[in-house]
Amino acid sequence: MPDAITTLARWLHLSSVVTLIGGILYARFVMNPASSTLSPDARAGLDNDAARRFRPLVLAAITLLVLSGVCNFLIKRPQTALYHALFGVKILLVLHVFAIAILASSPNNPRRARQMFGAAISGIVIILISAYLKGIA
Repeated sequence: MPDAITTLARWLHLSSVVTLIGGILYARFVMNPASSTLSPDARAGLDNDAARRFRPLVLAAITLLVLSGVCNFLIKRPQTALYHALFGVKILLVLHVFAIAILASSPNNPRRARQMFGAAISGIVIILISAYLKGIA
């Protein structure tokens, strides 16, 4: 595959990861504590409005991650069994983050903060696994 396409696929992948995981981290560790001083009605309104605005970014990031991830995977040369085992764990965690990001960006979700905490942990582990896989690939 030409270098320009490879570079574009990697850039799209990294940009989408930054958008999705960064948005989850910001929402959980900045927005959630900051809105805790508001009245319950104002907090619910802010949470729902933020989730509504984040949803298109979530869906776009998921779409681009799937497309660029498949492209990136297909251009790799054959890897070791360890690589594929860790890659499998990474994909399971990715599916968890995708599901939670979709749920957390839904309106009237009383478990949003708890869900985002789990997705944030999974996202950080995904990035760690990815860094390791890049080093052994």
